[in-house]
Amino acid sequence: MGDLDPQLAEAELRRGIEQFNTGQYYHCHDTLEAIWMVASMTEKPFYQGILQIAVGLHHLGNQNWRGAVTLLGEGINRLYGYEPSYRQVHVSQLIDQALDWLSTIQSLGPERVQEAAIAFDQIHRGNGEAAPSAAPNPGTFPTIPRIHIDPDTPLPTT
Repeated sequence: MGDLDPQLAEAELRRGIEQFNTGQYYHCHDTLEAIWMVASMTEKPFYQGILQIAVGLHHLGNQNWRGAVTLLGEGINRLYGYEPSYRQVHVSQLIDQALDWLSTIQSLGPERVQEAAIAFDQIHRGNGEAAPSAAPNPGTFPTIPRIHIDPDTPLPTT
């Protein structure tokens, strides 16, 4: 892995995952981009795929339909080569969850991105508040993507 110490890279990956899982999508992007910039060519698509999904979700939260669709799609496509898991990340599960949101927002279209963004925010906060009239019941939307770790999966030696 380029000039980055493997232990530091692993710690930064964990930090990026924590940021992703707590909805700090743009911070996750920044953290993983720093790793991606010095990663080996074999690993670059892995980090870029996760950070693109994070930015896609950030765009969704900002009601940017085109940005959400584009980045979710690109991130998903970059991760296919790392299924079912890589660096202890359950890649297949992340792809499935991101695909659920991509399909949902594509079917709603840009004119209804606000509905998806409101539901996404409500589901993410989990506050149990009733959905505003502008958004359908958040229960009709997919779950929020989370990155799950399997500590029993061996790390690659690259």
